[in-house]
Amino acid sequence: MTTQNHHLVLTLVCEDRPGIVHAVTGAVVATGGNITESQQFASASTDRFYMRIQVDTPAAQEQFEQELQPVIDRYDIEHTLDVAGRPLRTLILASTAKHCVNDLLFQTDAGNLPLEVPLILANHDTLAPLAGFYEVPFEHLPVKGAEQKAAFEARVLQAVDEHDVELVVLARYMQILSPELCEALAGRCINIHHSFLPGFKGANPYRQAHTRGVKQIGATAHFVTSDLDEGPIIEQNVTRVDHTRSPAELMAIGQDTECRTLRQAVGWYAQSRVLLDGARTVIFR
Repeated sequence: MTTQNHHLVLTLVCEDRPGIVHAVTGAVVATGGNITESQQFASASTDRFYMRIQVDTPAAQEQFEQELQPVIDRYDIEHTLDVAGRPLRTLILASTAKHCVNDLLFQTDAGNLPLEVPLILANHDTLAPLAGFYEVPFEHLPVKGAEQKAAFEARVLQAVDEHDVELVVLARYMQILSPELCEALAGRCINIHHSFLPGFKGANPYRQAHTRGVKQIGATAHFVTSDLDEGPIIEQNVTRVDHTRSPAELMAIGQDTECRTLRQAVGWYAQSRVLLDGARTVIFR
């Protein structure tokens, strides 16, 4: 009788001490497992040790957890253990811009992103047809004042509980989250931000970029914190442009860069490749 192997992914964070890798790999061997991918990093600035391994083992997740527990206790390890490739339950917040939402839904539908999207929640109804095309539930709640904003954020938290959401993505959701919501979603909420050199704020950033003759258009995907656009950075991309580009062309280039950047950040997070190291991130590509 052939034993079916389980494909698991383990991430761990702890104080950097000798013997951690030996102990963890020993636990893998004890389950009859084989390490198919392994990455580690020791942070000199925080004296923390980070590790991500993928394991092919005949042991079920619960059995593997039991074998690993003495190591977890000995080194005071913070860890996650999950089935490799399991779709991550993801809530998408949106406004009116289609590009990032469409890209996430398309990549998920195509099997390129391990996501399960139970709901899109938006403060405009513009994207309802797009959500319908991908057969994803869509809700529209207007945000035109403090009372409606509070109601929207309450619905976000309700949806997170209702659908057991593991990640919230701000796919060009053009509202500032309250400090309370930022705290509730700490470490599991990703935003995409157009970033230029120099940076342009307010309305029509691409027209501002055209007026100033920018030479690079960029995008930054980062964790959301109560410090606006200051959260730990997950991924950044830039595309070179020149004086021949019109504002419309700059916008198209910028939107493509935003899509690629957000897709990469969400994909890494869904694969347990993003770990927090203070105000920055460790990315195991």
